[in-house]
Amino acid sequence: MKINVCIRALADIDQINNCKSKLKSKEDAISELSGIMGLAGNEVRFKILYLLYEEKELCVCDLSDILNMNISAISQHLRKLKEGNLVDVRKDGQTYFYFMKNDSLPALESFFKIIN
Repeated sequence: MKINVCIRALADIDQINNCKSKLKSKEDAISELSGIMGLAGNEVRFKILYLLYEEKELCVCDLSDILNMNISAISQHLRKLKEGNLVDVRKDGQTYFYFMKNDSLPALESFFKIIN
């Protein structure tokens, strides 16, 4: 088995330092986007987010019927999305309606547009 080894003659120290500086200055944004992508990377959660994007809001029962999953499984996914600050909920009587938070839209909108 061959091990890959860097064989460059000279490192571009300015480039390396510039890249480190770029990453450091974008650390919060990268972390936030990475968290969003981690949550949306699950197929069921991505479907939920897409449906909430398209329909604006849905209740757990709606999502359960649409995705052919039991309510407790949908609720677990919604809990993770809510904890990840991607969705929020409003109560109307005894029904809870979930919707995407506006600040998570820009990060995911381009992916939803690929689907449409």
